[in-house]
Amino acid sequence: MMLGVEDDIEVVGEASDGAEAVTLARRLQPDVILMDVQMPVMDGIEATATIVREDIGKVIILTTFDRDDYLFDGLRAGASGYLLKNTDPDDLADAVRAVGHGHALLAPEVTRRVISQLDTVPSSPQAAQRDSRLDLLTAREREVLGLMARGLSNSEIAGELYLGEATVKTHVSSVLSKLHLRDRVQAVVLAYETGLILPGE
Repeated sequence: MMLGVEDDIEVVGEASDGAEAVTLARRLQPDVILMDVQMPVMDGIEATATIVREDIGKVIILTTFDRDDYLFDGLRAGASGYLLKNTDPDDLADAVRAVGHGHALLAPEVTRRVISQLDTVPSSPQAAQRDSRLDLLTAREREVLGLMARGLSNSEIAGELYLGEATVKTHVSSVLSKLHLRDRVQAVVLAYETGLILPGE
């Protein structure tokens, strides 16, 4: 009901569980899928992983459960966003638009936990030098990834590194491509997991 009143958003299907969501996504090929977590037959995390693996839509986890395990499992499954059901209707519509245009987002109240509570963060920045995933990046691309992980926009990164915004966009695209990441949320998670950025930095 909240999304149906928006002129530029069309609700093309509704599912009662994760398995049905996957089936409908395969048939309808929606741009964005709002996925709950706790559902019968197949939960939202498994459904998200299937949808992302098959590349049949971008997923926003939308749940009443403000839990770290759901948050991190959802992001690792490939969700492009994580929102709580108390999200303002206008913010929800904006989130659908943003993810539909290739951006990624987290509810403000969970963003801090992505930064501070990833339990796989290495103990020191030097650990990042040993993570083979980062070997694929140039020194400049590592810089860009680090600034992305701190939440800077492309224009802010351009200002920080004294680069043109078009150049930054090229670096961001290269980082996502080389590391096989769908979006900036996944890049943030990887930056903290590898120790490129540490909590509090």
